[in-house]
Amino acid sequence: MTVTYSRRVADARLGTFYRLLLRWKGSIYKLLYRELLIFTVMYGTISITYRCILTEEQCRMFEKLSVYCDHSAFFGIKTINSQLLSLLAGFYVTLVVTRWWGQFESIPWPDRLSALVSGHVWGADEGARLVCRSLMRYANLSGILIYRSVSTAVYKRFPTMSHLVQAGDSGLMTAEELRQLEELPSPHNKFWVPCMWFVSLAMRARSEGRINNDVAMTAILNVCLSCWGKLLLKVMHYNIALLYKKVVTVAVYSFFLACLIGRQFLDPAQDYPGHNLDFYLPVFTLLQFFFYVGWLKVCYLISEMCLSPRCLCCQWMRCMIWFLWLREINTGMNLNLSRLTQLPAPKTLQTLIYGICFGHQVTHTHTHTLT
Repeated sequence: MTVTYSRRVADARLGTFYRLLLRWKGSIYKLLYRELLIFTVMYGTISITYRCILTEEQCRMFEKLSVYCDHSAFFGIKTINSQLLSLLAGFYVTLVVTRWWGQFESIPWPDRLSALVSGHVWGADEGARLVCRSLMRYANLSGILIYRSVSTAVYKRFPTMSHLVQAGDSGLMTAEELRQLEELPSPHNKFWVPCMWFVSLAMRARSEGRINNDVAMTAILNVCLSCWGKLLLKVMHYNIALLYKKVVTVAVYSFFLACLIGRQFLDPAQDYPGHNLDFYLPVFTLLQFFFYVGWLKVCYLISEMCLSPRCLCCQWMRCMIWFLWLREINTGMNLNLSRLTQLPAPKTLQTLIYGICFGHQVTHTHTHTLT
């Protein structure tokens, strides 16, 4: 779950970042403490067995096994174990994060399309207003049909297609449009149908002269197709290869299973290389476990959001889509209101300059009106 922390680090005082590291909600500690506790208990159990239970002959055999595991993990090259893990996990992290961010960037924003429609559809009559609102309604309807398939919050708001007609004043569909949509024989998501309605209505407005040139027409169609042509649906049904996920998971966990034996502190009296000190807790091995397994767990969470955003656990994606849907409805409709296309009363030139530069109005006797 994504946690907002911008306000806590805005002042940049001494110790702010360290207090942020100690925060439990949304932290890596909350995500990883179970695995870290299990690893520590297993390591301690093996250490106690080696120190207190095994006989002298069994201890010598265990020490040889520990040295073998420490030197033979990952192709017998001890010095590049971390490099191999970093290489495998790094590719997986890059793939998952790139996919997740690509999904976020594929969510369309209606601002540019609304501004183009409001600026290029000419006319102050009721017909021009209906054309503007219908164009934005078709664009929003296309997005809602996709959001219903990937967001639980939007699906609960519109559980059936009939609820799109009963959407109150926002009116995403008419009864006739719903009938035409349901009569279309297609087992897949029909989000592309409102896009075709958008194109047809734009072509009609061009033929009627409400859009007075081909350049404006091309700009509106390009923005519509570029926004709604790269929606979430095109990435939701293409999963990351399961084989690659298995390879990374097996590599990380098998390495730390070998570390349970290979990173044991052996008897210094036996004079094994690298075992001159005797401790009970492998601090650096635990840190290594924390970094690599934590890295892997974060990728699991992000990949779950990419693979199943409709799942109830994916709160970030559900809330983001719900927020964007509400914003699309409000922005798409309000930008085409007639009162937003009227300029406010002009200020005097000197008042405008002082207001921009100093943030307040200065009144003088001699002013020139800005025309």
